[in-house]
Amino acid sequence: MLWIIMTAAAAPLQVARNALQRGLVGEAGPWGATLVRFLFGLPFSITMFAVVSALTPLAQPQLSMRFGVAVIVGALAQMAATGCLLLAMRRSGFAVATVMQQSSLPLGAVVGIALGDRLPAQAWVGVAVATVGLMILSWPKRADVKGGLAGAGLGLASGLAFAFALNGYRQAGLALDPAHPIYSALAGLVTAQTFQSLVLGGVLAVASPKSLKAVASSWRTSLGAGFFGSAASACWFGALAMAPAGPVRAVGVIEAPIAAAVGRRLFKERVSTRQWIGGTLATVGVVLTVLR
Repeated sequence: MLWIIMTAAAAPLQVARNALQRGLVGEAGPWGATLVRFLFGLPFSITMFAVVSALTPLAQPQLSMRFGVAVIVGALAQMAATGCLLLAMRRSGFAVATVMQQSSLPLGAVVGIALGDRLPAQAWVGVAVATVGLMILSWPKRADVKGGLAGAGLGLASGLAFAFALNGYRQAGLALDPAHPIYSALAGLVTAQTFQSLVLGGVLAVASPKSLKAVASSWRTSLGAGFFGSAASACWFGALAMAPAGPVRAVGVIEAPIAAAVGRRLFKERVSTRQWIGGTLATVGVVLTVLR
């Protein structure tokens, strides 16, 4: 299935973006680093949309209130989720923060059900198993309970916001042109990133000009984060246009072991036996979710 391939491709791209964004938090602050994801990703998203538009001459986009509201809700939720994720990384480490953000898996499925999506029983079992695995994987050490719980709370908030973002973008894709999901996904991505860049850039221009200056001065790293973020978002949007948020996010759990490896290599973070067990359970949950 194409949506599984796109989701699997999004995971390493997202980890690469998160790693680059993490390096920007110290200079630009969490919201300046969040802006990087949208502002520097926008040119790449526009380029991808232009190519897809040329290759989709039969597309018939239907602009509607449903599309506009869904994109705005998704865009606002994504901004909040990204900011919380970056703050969580500072509190509890790269791998743990990324894994806690995976709480968007069960939350995304629940929100999707409220919006009309339907999942088979096996998929729900897979979501439950993956969620248990992620809880084991992300449980903080006793020595780090204070910082770990603070980071875990921010990671959970990020997951909830991402759950709304995922379903918002899915609804936007279905509203615009469900017959051409890739076209619809990239149109939604460009619209969302434009809105996000204007809103967050305007807020920072008033509240924290130093953050904007730091973003501009680190443009080389920002371009890298923007590219990986745009590519990851394109894959996520495309997958969401073809499948409910729950299964899409379940496949995205493969991001967790990738994040753990990156955290160990780049940030000298160790992964315990308990976390490996949790990762194995999460993987089993992914398999159960996608099998039919």
